[in-house]
Amino acid sequence: MPNPARAPRPQIVLEVLERIQVSPHLVRIVAGGPGIVDVEENGSTDAYTKMAFAPAGSELVPPYDFAELRERLPIDELPSIRTYTIRRFDLANGRIEIDFVVHGDAGAAGPWADRAQPGDPVVLLGIGGGYAPDAEADWHLLAGDDAAIPAIAAALEAAPADAVGTAFIEVDGEADHLELPHPAGIELVWLHRDGAEPGTTTLLVDAVKALEWREGTVQVFAHGERGAMKLLRPYLTGERGLDRTQLSLSAYWAHGRAEDAFQAEKREPIGQI
Repeated sequence: MPNPARAPRPQIVLEVLERIQVSPHLVRIVAGGPGIVDVEENGSTDAYTKMAFAPAGSELVPPYDFAELRERLPIDELPSIRTYTIRRFDLANGRIEIDFVVHGDAGAAGPWADRAQPGDPVVLLGIGGGYAPDAEADWHLLAGDDAAIPAIAAALEAAPADAVGTAFIEVDGEADHLELPHPAGIELVWLHRDGAEPGTTTLLVDAVKALEWREGTVQVFAHGERGAMKLLRPYLTGERGLDRTQLSLSAYWAHGRAEDAFQAEKREPIGQI
């Protein structure tokens, strides 16, 4: 018996209020407008949203009727769906912040953020999330690449003042370092690719495996490129014996894959990719 059709996600239509160049490869979009009344903070520091991006030069106006658009437009004229972490909720002031990794003209979201102007539409398709620093954990381990910076930054801000641990963040180089408020007891370590293509190094995996393991119960947040996460999972669950309640680990992206293909592959049975 076929599965019932999934109900379309509710669309929240905001607008660009400001574009900020945070670092050479990170752009922050501040969004707000009347639609902000439909945004609810969920308490997760990895709060994320799927976003719809119309092609450059498109005259499509949100909210989008995706079913109707798929019937009459070729695939390259449809809005693209991408997933992004909400860096900060500032609902008291009617705004949210979303950070975008930008590497030239590749992809749909990065180039959009690079050219975004005040008034441009920002289309959100619901808000999810499931991680926040646990005040009961003895120590914290956070690990991610550029794509995980917003979630790691939010987690560091929300961590208890007396929290201890280590946060590894992989970026291209020193120019990509950010001033991230964090508890004094959490060491912030920047790992440099030094020009290597994102997703092609073992920097993150090597750093986590070389870390001196602390006593007590650890809470781990590890998110980034799929290959690195596939290597980290057996180390953390096998060699280190972590159970699922201690671990938030997921691939945010996959080297050589656009998110459309990547998300489709995640739904395939193991071994089919």
